[in-house]
Amino acid sequence: MMKRFLLIVCGSFVGAFLAFMLFMIVGIVMSFGIMGSMSMGGGKKGNVSVSKHSILKLDLGMNISERDDSEPLDMMSLLQNQGLPTSTGLNTLVAAIENAATNDKVDGIYIECNGVSAAPATLEKLRSALKQFKKSGKWIAAYGYEGINQADYYLASVADSIYLNPVGAVDLHGMGSVIPYFKKALDKLGVKMQVVRVGTFKSAVEPYMLEDMSEANRLQTEHYLGAIWNEMRNSIATDRKMTSEALNTLCDSVVFCFDTKDLLKSKLVDKLLYSNEMDDILRARTQVKKEDDLNFVDPSDLVTSLDNIAMGEHIAIVYAVGEISSTTGDGNTEINGQELSKTILRLKDDENVKGMVLRVNSPGGSAFASEQIWKAVQDFKAAGKPVAVSMGDYAASGGYYISCNADRIFAERTTITGSIGIFGMIPSFNQLVEDKLGVHMATVKTNENADMGAIGKDMTPAQLAALQKMVNAGYELFTKRCADGRHMSQDSIKKIAEGRVWDAVTAKQIGLVDEFGGIKEATAWLAKKLNMGDDYETQNYPEAKDKFEALLEKYMNSRYEARLKEELGPLYEWHQEMQRILKRDHILCLMPVAEIKF
Repeated sequence: MMKRFLLIVCGSFVGAFLAFMLFMIVGIVMSFGIMGSMSMGGGKKGNVSVSKHSILKLDLGMNISERDDSEPLDMMSLLQNQGLPTSTGLNTLVAAIENAATNDKVDGIYIECNGVSAAPATLEKLRSALKQFKKSGKWIAAYGYEGINQADYYLASVADSIYLNPVGAVDLHGMGSVIPYFKKALDKLGVKMQVVRVGTFKSAVEPYMLEDMSEANRLQTEHYLGAIWNEMRNSIATDRKMTSEALNTLCDSVVFCFDTKDLLKSKLVDKLLYSNEMDDILRARTQVKKEDDLNFVDPSDLVTSLDNIAMGEHIAIVYAVGEISSTTGDGNTEINGQELSKTILRLKDDENVKGMVLRVNSPGGSAFASEQIWKAVQDFKAAGKPVAVSMGDYAASGGYYISCNADRIFAERTTITGSIGIFGMIPSFNQLVEDKLGVHMATVKTNENADMGAIGKDMTPAQLAALQKMVNAGYELFTKRCADGRHMSQDSIKKIAEGRVWDAVTAKQIGLVDEFGGIKEATAWLAKKLNMGDDYETQNYPEAKDKFEALLEKYMNSRYEARLKEELGPLYEWHQEMQRILKRDHILCLMPVAEIKF
């Protein structure tokens, strides 16, 4: 009987294991089949044919990442029929628009407004590419089927005409910042955040020590949000041929609830059309017969590989994207300080690498890791190789730390930067453990500070004072690095430091940024400095992760994350934030966490 039972159990286990392996193999085959077809259009031209009277279609129902191939396909989503990934690299989009401008087979660009997800600086760079495209004399049309949100509209306002479904909507409302404050919740849980910091404006710790926003934080947030909104509002108003004041008045009028006829009167849209009528407009523009299909091409169809291997001397474009950690991070959504430092030092020793553009899109993170990356950049420069920094959406706190010693710093006008400050934050679970859970932590120690940092133990005043001294020293080092890199006195840096977050326009005025522009402008500046002429090569680093490895890694995490999102709902992001806090180094150069409503 026992033998039969064991055979049944073993048989069930083997069956389940074989089913799992079959599931994996089928999923991988499907994923790689799709990746193969995507790479023929996304990385390389492959068999994609761009015929005459084609239209470059920009479907804005996507997230815009820094770089294509930074996210592996989600096998679980594919098998559950949830569709292809909706993330596209900014580099691919910009390259496609540039190609379309000179490609005589592409007549124009069609922007389909479906709710783009991206920060202001990313949108600004994409909008700039569209503005440049218009100089070719080709047309741009934008259409909102259900509606046009504010981020969509910022891009669509470049178009020659904005069309909207007769029962659609437009949402323009300005910008806001929503910051959750956890102090009351932590008090109820019996968790206390032990905080030390330098900088009046270093407000990343506020949500854990205060119940509401400080006046200093409100001041800096109002300043940078106002400056960024002014840039975006003025751009929209100029292209829609209205005054900035008139547009601002509309934004205070709950535009989302406007009747579509009022949208026409307000000059927010040009014509009301159903989707089939929009197709007829595009047919007329491309000389396509009514019975024939429109010839749309995706951005990937117009872009050759962006990760080509340079054949000789070249400029390295090194991506530093995400929060900075010491030894963890995948290099795509989080910066592994140790690995990034190794990459830069390896490029320093590569005779074919003549200079480096460091693309920084980071709110900061570990102070220790930021210093290590700074040192790698300094060593790269000491080898006689110049460095330019291109700032993305954020290059703040630790993100500015790793940028400050560049020979030239470029930023978009809507980039968020600065936040030169440092803090330490160590959670204490003493009340939770002792009072809530009823667990007493008995201690035996040979020295006064042997139990420092132990769970269930508050730090003593002497320990907090020692930690504050260390943070003060870190701030002195941070401001010295900035002063040396920007050729300013340390006192001058301290006047604009204090952890204060700046918009890039103000940052340029106070000496933290040199020039407005992105990767293209930074690379051109570097090539000119190196006397490389106009025909120079570039290569992206770190190298894209092996797709099979990335796919397996994502598969292992996807089911857990999906279940967690389902169970926690809107609390999922807060849970993720608490997990990040627990995993971080204790001493940080990190800008405030804020959900910017755009």
